[in-house]
Amino acid sequence: MANLAVRVENLWKQYRVGRQPERYSTLRDTMAGMFRAPLRRMQGLMAGQGTVSSASDDQFWAVKDVSFDIRRGEVVGIIGRNGAGKSTLLKILSRITEPTRGQVSLYGRVGSLLEVGTGFHPELTGRENIQLNAAILGMKREEVAEKFDEIVAFAEVEKFIDTPVKHYSSGMYLRLAFAVAAHLEPEILIVDEVLAVGDAAFQKKCLGKMEGVAKEGRTVLFVSHNMQAVTRLCERVILLDAGGVAGDGPAGQLVTRYLSSSDGNTKMREWDDPVRAPGSDVVRLCAVRTRAEDGHTTDLVDIRKPLGVEIEYEVLKPGHVFHPCFSVHNSEGVHLFSAQDTDGTWRRRHRPPGRYVSTGWIPGDLLNEGAMFVGVAMWTLNPEHCHFYERDAVAFHVVDSYDEESARGGWPFSVPGAIRPFCKWETQSESGVSISREEVRQAPCNR
Repeated sequence: MANLAVRVENLWKQYRVGRQPERYSTLRDTMAGMFRAPLRRMQGLMAGQGTVSSASDDQFWAVKDVSFDIRRGEVVGIIGRNGAGKSTLLKILSRITEPTRGQVSLYGRVGSLLEVGTGFHPELTGRENIQLNAAILGMKREEVAEKFDEIVAFAEVEKFIDTPVKHYSSGMYLRLAFAVAAHLEPEILIVDEVLAVGDAAFQKKCLGKMEGVAKEGRTVLFVSHNMQAVTRLCERVILLDAGGVAGDGPAGQLVTRYLSSSDGNTKMREWDDPVRAPGSDVVRLCAVRTRAEDGHTTDLVDIRKPLGVEIEYEVLKPGHVFHPCFSVHNSEGVHLFSAQDTDGTWRRRHRPPGRYVSTGWIPGDLLNEGAMFVGVAMWTLNPEHCHFYERDAVAFHVVDSYDEESARGGWPFSVPGAIRPFCKWETQSESGVSISREEVRQAPCNR
């Protein structure tokens, strides 16, 4: 028990469809509710309304019989599709909402960032909100003073620290909220999708800070749809599905299982709504697909075969030279390579408005086995501008071949390294002894 940070036992959470979501109540709300309650009861009686059961009040379980233990110093990712129960679970762990059944035991001070500005009062300044959050965590004034400058520098809000946060942009709000959650030294840090908002530099900064928190021996619970970040930060992953625990184990294993699940579609993403599609008023992304040589979309590729990354986009305004490109990361977050469009047909040529499909081919016998993530982007130069960058747009899984004619050469174990190219080998015998290919095939293998 001394080494335990979080214990969740038989946790259930029920909601009713059609009811207003739970929210924080101020003293004013509570007082107003006390005066309104008798009036509502009287109105109900006058209208002949007893206890009304609406069809929209159907019950559903957001969390179903969830149990797990997390040790001190563990960094645990919680993954699952939308509606799997991730955010509800974190709200229960953060004491924002109460479970219907079950018990949560937290052994240590908790800091959480579940959405932009959670725990901030809009009328207070940035400085006052830092002090308020610190007081809630039970920190002394001297402790806050030691961390204050570091928090403000990380959030990059020095000029606005004495401005009410209701005047902050969403980016400023997020930076300050994360800085407060991560720097006030909670023993348990709970973070939900902070990397889904903000620019690439801020995302990298957040991830680096969470890695630092983990190295200090504090416990981190991290929810994200960014599988690169999950596998880079977490050694253990809890996979949720339909409110229950579908898996609990090593991050790489669970992420691969999640990506290759039958209801997933990692090989293709399409944006039918132009308003929500990544892009600008010049060009927007329509779809990203991974294709095999035969033209079929696939998320499972033989290590020896090439794979096409297809980027479909719509040019909205004339007069631009476009540079579509993609990058590939493995499940450990290692950037393997980036590729730019090399089609000479459109080099230094303006593309008229219309739909285009640009496909880049990844050669076979290059990548190692495992899960791979593809990010796509669209650039124009002079001036340099990125019109969209969709990280983890699609993913695919490389399956190695154990054929002795493959790059393995008959090696039966996993091949270390980020890539696994097919290198040409030649062996010369100085004694002049030669051996035919047929003799090699017939020779016993000493394994």
